[in-house]
Amino acid sequence: MRDLLKICLILVVLTSCKKDKVPTPTPPIPTDPSGYIQYGTPYPSMPATEDAVIYEVNLRAFSSTGDLQGVINRLNEIKALGVNTIWLMPIYEEGILNSVHSPYCVKDYKKVSTEYGSLEDLRALTTLAHQLGMSVILDWVANHTSWDNAWISAHPDWYSQDAAGNIIIPPGTNWNDVADLNFNNTNMKLAMIDAMKYWVLEANVDGFRCDYADGVPFEFWQQALTALEAIPNRDLLFLAEGTRADHYTAGFDLTYGWNFYTAAKNLWAGTASITNLYNTHLAEYTNMPAGKHKIRFTTNHDESAWDASPWSLFNGKAGALAASVSTIFMGGVPLIYTGQEVGRSTTTPFFTNSPINWTINQDMLQAYKDMLAFHNESAAARKGSISNYAVSTNVLCVKKTLGTENVVIIVNVRNSNQTITIPSPLTGSWTNALTNASYTLGSTVSLTPYQYIILKN
Repeated sequence: MRDLLKICLILVVLTSCKKDKVPTPTPPIPTDPSGYIQYGTPYPSMPATEDAVIYEVNLRAFSSTGDLQGVINRLNEIKALGVNTIWLMPIYEEGILNSVHSPYCVKDYKKVSTEYGSLEDLRALTTLAHQLGMSVILDWVANHTSWDNAWISAHPDWYSQDAAGNIIIPPGTNWNDVADLNFNNTNMKLAMIDAMKYWVLEANVDGFRCDYADGVPFEFWQQALTALEAIPNRDLLFLAEGTRADHYTAGFDLTYGWNFYTAAKNLWAGTASITNLYNTHLAEYTNMPAGKHKIRFTTNHDESAWDASPWSLFNGKAGALAASVSTIFMGGVPLIYTGQEVGRSTTTPFFTNSPINWTINQDMLQAYKDMLAFHNESAAARKGSISNYAVSTNVLCVKKTLGTENVVIIVNVRNSNQTITIPSPLTGSWTNALTNASYTLGSTVSLTPYQYIILKN
């Protein structure tokens, strides 16, 4: 009897303990065979490529703190500009060996540099950007790594080598701070793709701008972008810093419009014609696959660091704005670079910190807001067919048409007064696209230096 009572007592105790035990939570199911977990909710509102407006963030210039929190603090301002896609320049841990302090010298592909913050900071940035209706893409450096990247010692065969077995810098460059990767090595390519997946899943980013894409083989890009596109429930954007036609076949949505940039500089400098600018636009879009586009810009981090600012290249505030109108509305996807919208007149380095003064040239900032607001609301402005009217060697005059919607862009590209004769198909009643005021386009129009007129019907 005593034994039976003991057994009953033990059963009661065990039953009580079982009831009090806290259930072990079910761990999240990895979203990918790599084991990475999807952080947050994938962004459901990625713009069509043709509708994108991209803003490039140079973290070392964007705020006085030079970090991700500095970007988070100004996300509302980026949104107010008319942007729907943010491109962050490299945020990875940077190499020290042979360093020139370039963010494109990557020591660890899966680590946020402490200079910029943490993975949690990046997650906070993507989360808030998504809430504000903006996607976020990272800058990816596939061609090379720093000399103190762990891959160097662990996998020297992952790098290009000379006849003596020495790892080399990227051929044809003077980039002594980086080591060239060997894209004949299968394991290196898989590790690279794994690192790209890490950021899509663990930080919820929406794609990549791929640095020096022309220096990386087509086969890798096709393999990598195909793998990334296979991640469930993701709509990603891929921008190649390059001009190779096979980038589109590999899966890129956008490539660079460098020829247009050069044509615009030459036009403003007086060494090229308006016809050349228009023909360059057409040439860049010849045989363009459906849904693919060029990015168009008057500056980016390379141009503003090594060339000059738009303020210098296009002759001051008025000239820079006129050049932006031509660039934004001729066709392609607009790119705005850190500080461009407030007219920073000096170069903007990215190897060192050089914060933008956001209080200057507020009239210029408003002008960018106005032109991008119209660009975003007008389907014809973004993707209408374009017709060039050769009214003058000094004045650009084009019409864009989509269905019944028409837009006329008139830009004085000279620092002098110009009077032009308006072709009869364009005369009549219009609406000023920037003010919504009625506008009658007569037989002639007089323009002040670098004046632009944007009209809609």
